[in-house]
Formats: sequence, structure tokens, C-alpha cells
Amino acid sequence: MADTTATLAAPRQHDTRETVLFGGVYGAVLACSMVAALTQYGHTSRDTRRYDALWLLVTALASALAHGYSHYIAERTPHRRWDSLRALADEWPLVAAVLPTVLILAGAGWGWWPAKDVEYPAFTLNIALLFTLGVVTARWSKRPWPVAALIGLVDALLGVIVVVANAIIK
Repeated sequence: MADTTATLAAPRQHDTRETVLFGGVYGAVLACSMVAALTQYGHTSRDTRRYDALWLLVTALASALAHGYSHYIAERTPHRRWDSLRALADEWPLVAAVLPTVLILAGAGWGWWPAKDVEYPAFTLNIALLFTLGVVTARWSKRPWPVAALIGLVDALLGVIVVVANAIIK
């Protein structure tokens, strides 16, 4: 009987920079969106902030799972035994990008800082993260500093759009 493992295609390996950029941007926009959604009704107790932190973390993990799984099945080629786990593990930048916001919300829940209006530092952090990711990836691509700054501003605009949409919806 022939060995079928030789005919299995290796999954497409995503470039580390591509993975970090995609996951970082996705995670930062997700964090902005979730903070906007979770704080929509103005609940600002410490218990609520801990709950918000937990839901943001659960949402990030679920998003990473869904995205990794979609990469796995979208390739439509036979896979090796552990390729599904590799596809899921490649989503770590998405979860990592959400963790600072989880810490901000959890810190407010633990009493490290006031629970009221903690969404504004969270929004600021995520907008800064989007700007930084834009600049860093543009520089990785050998773009000049002015162009890199412009790309960073455009990326940060994603976060600003979420914040503005949140203000309009409220």
C-alpha cells in the first residue's frame, strides 16, 4: 500500500509579518468595537468592567478560533495531522492585540483605576496600536517615513471610525 502522507500538501504558511499585521489590526479593531458595544449602556461598576474584560477575551478567542479554522478549511487541500492546530496557533496576534484592552478593563474591575470612563483610555490605546502597526509594517516594506506615517494615520482612522460610530449610536 502506498504512503499517502507524501501526497498531502503542506498548508500555506503565512508570513510572520502578514500574520502580525492582520491579527494586530483585527484585534485592535475588535477591541474598539467590543468596548464600544459593552459600554453602550453606561454601566460603570467594577463588576461590570471585570465582566467586560472577560467577554472581550472570550470574543477574541472565539474570533481567533473561527479565523484559524476558516484558513484551515479554505485551503481545500488534504492536510497533515497537526495542520489544524498550527492554523489556530497562527492566530496569536489577534488575541495578543486584545490583551492590553482586557487588562485596562480588568484593572478597572480590580480597582486599580476608576471604572467610570475607562473606555476612553482603551480607545486611545487601540488607536495608538493601529497607528503603530501601520507605521511598523510600512517601514518593514521599506516605505519612507512620511509614507509610513500616512499609512499609520490611515490605520488609526479605523479605530477613530469605531469611536465616532459609538458616539453617534449612543
